[in-house]
Amino acid sequence: MIIDVEKLPLEGRRISKDFEFLSADLVEESAVFLKPVHAELTVKKVGEEILIKGRIVTSLSLICSRCLVPFESSIDSGFDLVYLPEELDVMQDQLESEDINKLFYYNGKIDIEQVILEQLNLVFPAKPLCSEDCQGICPVCGKVIRDSECVCVTKSTDPRLKKLKIFIKDKS
Repeated sequence: MIIDVEKLPLEGRRISKDFEFLSADLVEESAVFLKPVHAELTVKKVGEEILIKGRIVTSLSLICSRCLVPFESSIDSGFDLVYLPEELDVMQDQLESEDINKLFYYNGKIDIEQVILEQLNLVFPAKPLCSEDCQGICPVCGKVIRDSECVCVTKSTDPRLKKLKIFIKDKS
């Protein structure tokens, strides 16, 4: 969906639409869409700037980084973006410091699908977890710890403390 900046009405434009993306478009390789991405956007022109305020909602299947079990993750994220015309991109070294976080549109058009996909990719956690207290996989037997009680002994002592342990034993 392309927005022509010159054809934007003075009051702005509201967009409410579902977008179908391929899982291959996502930064998170293991992510799979469970439902389309629903976007609510307001696009408004103020002087040379294009203001885009939006919210994206969807549901994805991710793989837990600790236990490798798939889990469902809901995404509900808001964003505010400011776009400047491409002519100002050339003069980027002359822009004020507050303009550094602004984006640029080219040929008088903004691709809304690209905007939504970029925002979606920004909300992924660095290491997706099925739960904060996920204990992962047993390093000895390979079982998922939350599914069953693992009876493997993983107790190991620090070799630097071996002499201290002998010293304490000798004192007793």
